Amino acid sequence: MNLLIDLHYLPSLEYFCALQQFDEIQLEKHEHFVKQSYRNRCFINTAQGPVMLVVPLTNKHGKVPIKDVEIDYSIQWQNNHWRTIESAYRKAPYYGYYSEDIRKIIYHNYKFIFDLNLDLLSFCLKCLQLKARLSVSVSYQKNTEESVSDLRSVIQPKIPHSARPIYKPSSYTQVFGNQFVPNLSVMDLLFCEGPRAGSLILASQHQGLNK
Repeated sequence: MNLLIDLHYLPSLEYFCALQQFDEIQLEKHEHFVKQSYRNRCFINTAQGPVMLVVPLTNKHGKVPIKDVEIDYSIQWQNNHWRTIESAYRKAPYYGYYSEDIRKIIYHNYKFIFDLNLDLLSFCLKCLQLKARLSVSVSYQKNTEESVSDLRSVIQPKIPHSARPIYKPSSYTQVFGNQFVPNLSVMDLLFCEGPRAGSLILASQHQGLNK
């Protein structure tokens, strides 16, 4: 089976647990933008606990296709995001292996959030050694074929990951605190575990999601 899914900003571990189970992944490019979703936000771990990073957008109101939603550069979000990421992870074991590539993508000044997210996703898949083939939708289809697993808008911050049969937390050593924080952005896993990140994604994969 193939997977149809919305595109997130520096996606969560749950997102990659979903991708892990499919060889063909189609990213929804023609859906209407959904507010307060992972499409323009992620969560990272800091000394103060989990913090949400949000990419500001200019034309997100009304029924705007995600492919046309533009990033708002009147707000210095890139500096804010990178200062927060650097402060949180510069002491992580593998920060130096991945940080410069992620920083370059964040500072590339993409016009559209979809393009920023796509390049970040492609980079993360490469780091995790997940070889799924990516494509983008050519039009919006409300219903999908039986051979396609439709996870559009399924993974969302308003509903805890425990309510979905996708991600089963497998703990690893994080930078801050004695209590493991699950389902952060994949950056947390990459910076903390490096080459082991892909195997930890596999270990965190819930068996309830059918291919």
